[in-house]
Amino acid sequence: MGALLSKLIQIFYSKEEFKIVIVGLDNAGKTTIVYKLMVMWDIGGQESLRTSWVTYYTNAKALIMVIDSTDVDRLNVLLQDASILIFANKQDCKGALSAAEITEKLKLTSIKDRNWHIQACCALTGDGLYEGLDWILSSKS
Repeated sequence: MGALLSKLIQIFYSKEEFKIVIVGLDNAGKTTIVYKLMVMWDIGGQESLRTSWVTYYTNAKALIMVIDSTDVDRLNVLLQDASILIFANKQDCKGALSAAEITEKLKLTSIKDRNWHIQACCALTGDGLYEGLDWILSSKS
């Protein structure tokens, strides 16, 4: 975690802006992840707000998509041309799909034109969150 913290400090104190957007459907765990990690833009996931997501993608260095691993019926999501980190949240809940199962259901292996990573996590405990951020930082190096 020390290397991650050093890299974050380097990014935040450099003159280059490092914009990260976090999106996900309502109740996926976005806000919990944001509060656990740092201050980021947390864009609501209600259907009426989803059309505005694209507004925030401009000049973004990365996109973090949070997925409720227990909400199988709502796995279809909008993906944008940016490095994509998908947090498969709520891994501590009974019935949660694994990262591999979500990868298969979303056909993520068919994405060939951009970097993506799916990270199993639990926003409440923080498990997997730093590993996901580490992937973003290493994919931007």
